[in-house]
Amino acid sequence: QVRLVETGGESVQLGGSLTLSCAASGYSYRSYCMAWFRQAPGKEREPIAEINSDGGTIYRDSVKGRFSISHDNSKNTLYLQMDRLKPEDTAMYYCAASSPRTSGNVWCVSSDYRYWGQGAQVTVSS
Repeated sequence: QVRLVETGGESVQLGGSLTLSCAASGYSYRSYCMAWFRQAPGKEREPIAEINSDGGTIYRDSVKGRFSISHDNSKNTLYLQMDRLKPEDTAMYYCAASSPRTSGNVWCVSSDYRYWGQGAQVTVSS
């Protein structure tokens, strides 16, 4: 049984930094995608950063240069380092893990994500 647990969500000031963690258990595919999504009140959930099992990363334009996604294979933990936070980054943040892929050097779409965490609230105040 796969379980994803996010931690690290909190309230920060404009320009601050925060690191979210997502501990995965029961998830041990050779080739996969993992990602961070976020959903602000009244808005649709959107992907913001993705990493594949080859270590490739992609980012949504609105967070590019400020956020960094990484995965520690030894701890099976996904991270999202968030710097220079803005009020518009306020949202519930979710980690997600895909069903097994055929190759490590692939990208996933939202429908490929089978497993989801419960969410971590990030609030940025000005």
